Amino acid sequence: MEPRLVCCGLTTLDVVQVVERVPGPDEKVVALAGHVAFGGPAANAAATAVALGVPTTLVTALGAGAVAAAARAGLAARGVEVVDLLDGGAGAWQVPVSTVLVTAGTGERAVASANGAGLPPDVLARSAAAVLPGVLTGATCVLVDGHHLGAAVPVACAAQERDVPVLLDGGSWKPGLDRLLRVVDHAVLSAVFTVPAGERPLGAGAGAAAVDALLDVVAGLGPVTVARSAGAGPVRVRRTGPTGVVREEVQPPLVPADEVVDTLGAGDVLHGAVAAALAGGAGPVEALRSAVLTAARSVRHPGALGWADAPG
Repeated sequence: MEPRLVCCGLTTLDVVQVVERVPGPDEKVVALAGHVAFGGPAANAAATAVALGVPTTLVTALGAGAVAAAARAGLAARGVEVVDLLDGGAGAWQVPVSTVLVTAGTGERAVASANGAGLPPDVLARSAAAVLPGVLTGATCVLVDGHHLGAAVPVACAAQERDVPVLLDGGSWKPGLDRLLRVVDHAVLSAVFTVPAGERPLGAGAGAAAVDALLDVVAGLGPVTVARSAGAGPVRVRRTGPTGVVREEVQPPLVPADEVVDTLGAGDVLHGAVAAALAGGAGPVEALRSAVLTAARSVRHPGALGWADAPG
């Protein structure tokens, strides 16, 4: 079967400004450069998979208006097939706009966004029911990002019924995520991910024991494989095998500090590359080993998808 990915989750419109430093309170700075592009974990993952040669459908909420039209046009330009859960209209709801400040010297970014809050789960669930099971026809992997849970849960359940692997992009804990994790096969968490009982995010430099404890908690909610990225640090992996729990690490390639241009969307690229590899039949650890190479490439270019336009 030819690989085909379905991503379900958030689309935003990102207004990106490159600055020498992030301004303080009541301070204005002059941007060095800027651009506007679609964003969001599922949207960036979908575009990443297409750039890697895997046909991808994005199930998301766009609705009507100029912001939705801009995001839709950007996704189409990247070759992503879009299924709009709002079918062109959603009352007063608008695609979230994210403000992103990228520090020129380090590539670090600061983000303010409304995310996907404001859409009633029952509206999303009815919309998801209307596009299922057709949207999963030919799918070999499904990625969910934890947003739009009213749609993500039925999409993941339908994938599970078809024995299609489901991958979670675990950027952060969201209310109701435990329901989604029950039907997730593989979860790749960010360095700031924590569970409600956690004291605080562990951070990129957390020790292996603390990370393993977090992975154990998440695995107890459903996934067979749970991994946690840590920026330039190793990806810690916990998987349940025939003989019990196996723990290992996937080491990303070193990117010298002076080669880091922009870390915006690097996590989304990682998840999209993992999903693309899973869609092609790779195992989860094999998928991570190839995905860290793509993510490392991405930080050498501006924006979440600048790498996809670079020669070579």
